Formats: sequence, C-alpha cells, structure tokens
Amino acid sequence: MTPEEMRNNLRPFRDKAIARGIAVGDVERWMDTARPCATLAEGGDGPVVGRFGGPLLLPAGMPHPFHPFVASIDLAALPADATDLPLPPDGRLLLFAYPEDFGDLSDMGNVVHVPQGTVVEERDKDGWAWFEDDDEYQEVFAQFPQGPLRATVDVSLPYHYWVEIPEDPCSAPLPGHPRSEELAAVWEETYDDIASSGPLQLGGYATEEVVETDPVGKAVRCAVKEAEAGRWGGGEPVSDDVADWVLLADWDPWIDGLEGATVHWAIQRADLAARRFDRAFTTVFRNP
Repeated sequence: MTPEEMRNNLRPFRDKAIARGIAVGDVERWMDTARPCATLAEGGDGPVVGRFGGPLLLPAGMPHPFHPFVASIDLAALPADATDLPLPPDGRLLLFAYPEDFGDLSDMGNVVHVPQGTVVEERDKDGWAWFEDDDEYQEVFAQFPQGPLRATVDVSLPYHYWVEIPEDPCSAPLPGHPRSEELAAVWEETYDDIASSGPLQLGGYATEEVVETDPVGKAVRCAVKEAEAGRWGGGEPVSDDVADWVLLADWDPWIDGLEGATVHWAIQRADLAARRFDRAFTTVFRNP
C-alpha cells in the first residue's frame, strides 16, 4: 500500500479527529506515522497466504523449535507492498509461540524462515519438549487454531500514546505528538471503518487489550535484559532503541483459559534485513 493510498483510507480518521477539535497539523503528523500491514484471517476475499497449524515442515536436520507451532506464511503469496518490512520474497515464515506471560522476561516464541527450495522434513507438532508431559499445556495447544489464512492489505496507526519517563508522572505523550492520547482514541473509534480485523497481523503497529505504551518497547527491554544475562542473543549486540526494532507479527489467540492474551513477535531492523529470524524476540501480554 502506497503512502497516498494509506492517506486516502485514513480519511474517516482525519475527519473525526478534526471534528473532535484536534488541530490539522497534529492530525497530519499522526497520519505520517501510518504503516501498511497485512491482516490475516480465515475469512474474506483475499488470497490464501498461509495457514494456522497444518503440517510442520522444517529444514532437514534443524533442531525442533522450543515453542509450539502457530502458523506458516507463504511469503511469495503476500500481496505486493502488503507491509513495509524487508521480508524475503519467497519461502515460508513459520511462527511459534506459547500465549502466556510468566513474568520472567523470557522469550516466548520462535521464528523460522524456510527459503524456497530448501529440503524439508515433516516433524511432530507435539515435539516441543518442555510441555510434553504437562496436560494443562497440551490442552492449550489443542486449542490452537487450524485452517487457511487469507490476506487483506490494511493501514495501521499507533494504538499506544505514551512513552515511559524516569520522573513523575512516569509517562508523557509520544514525542512530537502532544495530542497522542486523543488521536489514539480516535483511531480506536474509526478502525472498523478503515481496516479489516483478523487474529494474525504482519507488520504495522502492535496492539493488545490494554495498550498505553508501545508493546514493541517491552520486547526491546526484555531482549536487552535477557541478552545481558546471557540467555538470549548469542552474544551479539542488541539495541535498546525501540526505533531499531519493528513488529514482525501480532497474534490474538482467544484460547479458553488464556483470554486477553496477545503475542508479539519483534525483531531488530538489521536482523530482519539480514534474515536473522533466530534473533526475533517474542513477548506475550495477558490481561486475565
């Protein structure tokens, strides 16, 4: 989606924000932050670009990812300019996660890119070892969605509106956007008139049930702390600047017992450009 197309689609947002008394300049600056994204859902008229579940096909010899299998995406099938992410032009993107927040900052997922032409072998989807003897976790995994995913190209604006600051009141409007809270509220009100909805999103902005600060920012903080403790990152540099990171994907699972959970897969821009999907970091927000 081109910048012009995004601005055209955002007209209902612009009109409502201005009618709300927000200055045109503030509205326009907020619209300048718009990003294209791909909304993936089981319904709709868009092309089939992947599926929830299905056979787990991994490169021959690759160790089984630590977390359960969620979805596969055929990158060549994505509509052109569906996102502004430098995704590979082909192959499959495999997403893994467990939709729970254990409060320990740990990485709760994996991402694997399987390039076109790679020799693959089918694996047991129940092969993630850490839950294999736990009935509770198996019951959750049994509820993971199954079925084809169709793509719709949408426009995304920030759902968050604060940044954390070290002194009272501990939060402030997004830099350069003094009306950020009001603008985010207008986006929430007009979203259904502008964009489609679906359980999985590629690119764009992260959202969750209670979103005040950027969920990608939490992923950055967790990744940095885990890297400093030697538990993630492979000893390579990890940026603590959220501007160096992007949202790769969001998933709203709506699983019984884990209602209000949202999974965020984030990655450093440099790692995405280098196709270092092993360095994606996954966080989960849950509002029980």
